[in-house]
This record gives sequence, C-alpha cells and structure tokens, in this order.
Amino acid sequence: MISQIRRAAAAIPANIAEGQSRDHTKEFLHHLSIARGSLMELETHLILSQRVNLLSQADIENLLQMTDRISRMMSGLRRSLQKRL
Repeated sequence: MISQIRRAAAAIPANIAEGQSRDHTKEFLHHLSIARGSLMELETHLILSQRVNLLSQADIENLLQMTDRISRMMSGLRRSLQKRL
C-alpha cells in the first residue's frame, strides 16, 4: 500500500511537469487529466489505508485536505489553460 501511495503521489507532479514541457496547450491539458487521475488514485489509497488501520483518522483528514487543495489548484490551472484554446 505504501508503495502504491508513493507512486501515485510522485506521478502527480511528474505528469504536470511533462505536460508543461509540451509544445501545445492540448497536450498540457491531457497530462493534467492524467495527473488528476493519479490524484484520485492517491485519495483512494489513503482512504483504504485508513480503513485497514494504517492511518489514523486525524492523519487521513489532514492528507485529504491537502489532496483537496491540490485538486482545486489543478482545476484552476486547467481553466486557465482552456482559455488559451
């Protein structure tokens, strides 16, 4: 479970960085979509970790607040990029 959490967490900024380096806005948006999928995967793994008692309720609440904040930032970036099209 820890390995899956680490991979999903690392995939989020990696996909954003890869998308930003592309030449076209549509490609960046595509990579943002992949990053969002990784974020949702991370949230799922965190919730499962709490259910099997690997994370406390306090820890899961804090982590899910962070993922929500990241999600909102990514949505704002996506809206901004869509205006360029």
